Amino acid sequence: MNMNDFECAIPILNVKNFTVSMDYYVNKLGFKKKWAWGEPPTFGCVTRGKVEIFLCEGAQGKYGTWMSIFVEDVDVLHDEYKKSGAIIRQPPTNFPWGTREMNVEDPDGHRFRMGSDSTGPADEAGLKYFMEVVEFGKG
Repeated sequence: MNMNDFECAIPILNVKNFTVSMDYYVNKLGFKKKWAWGEPPTFGCVTRGKVEIFLCEGAQGKYGTWMSIFVEDVDVLHDEYKKSGAIIRQPPTNFPWGTREMNVEDPDGHRFRMGSDSTGPADEAGLKYFMEVVEFGKG
């Protein structure tokens, strides 16, 4: 490995209430608490599979960050999130760029484009809704 090769990237999401956010990521999004720092905690890490996310109360990052997370089957994840009560902004939709994605939000407005391989042709109505969400913050 080259000394300057990157190993991973971990987003740092700014949250209004660390305890509320940690609970949401664990109980609604299926992450595991890896660690928390401070008394009371204001900084910590959640993990699911190969993905890690730092949560930081009132300091690093900005509200409303978007990121993509790829999974084996987004429809199975959608079923899991419907049962857990996660905030689903858009159900799984086939897009013209070859992925099937759903849009999920956390209590601080951070958005996750959860995706897997497309299961068929693009859904034009779903694409139109997605573009409105991206461009105008609707939805």
